[in-house]
Amino acid sequence: MPGRIRVVIGKPGLDGHDRGAKVIARALRDAGVEVIYTGLHQTPAQIVSTALQEDADAIGLSILSGAHSTLFAEVMRLLHAEDAADIVVFGGGIIPPADIEALQALGVAALFTPGTPIGTITDWVRDNVPRPVAG
Repeated sequence: MPGRIRVVIGKPGLDGHDRGAKVIARALRDAGVEVIYTGLHQTPAQIVSTALQEDADAIGLSILSGAHSTLFAEVMRLLHAEDAADIVVFGGGIIPPADIEALQALGVAALFTPGTPIGTITDWVRDNVPRPVAG
């Protein structure tokens, strides 16, 4: 029997607006996902470290600061350096359509922009993040 999906929700960088991250964290929790929220002003290294320590299946990043290209790239680089590229990375925030393809080329699995229904995000996580084998 598969276990529960574990997702780390991270708020990297200097952006202090975390309402969206908290809404998604609660929605995922209500959908049966185990959620670890890292809090505000985390570095990519802190978020990746938390994901590794918590044996996370996915990392969801919320970025409203405009630094999405840099922050997603660093998270992906750190995951590869830790041989943890199997951790699914997704995110949301103010991400211009022109940047989405470049982020997906880095390995970001999905990006959700403002106005995306919450159910779309929770369904995507359930459908695209492999469930761990219960041990």
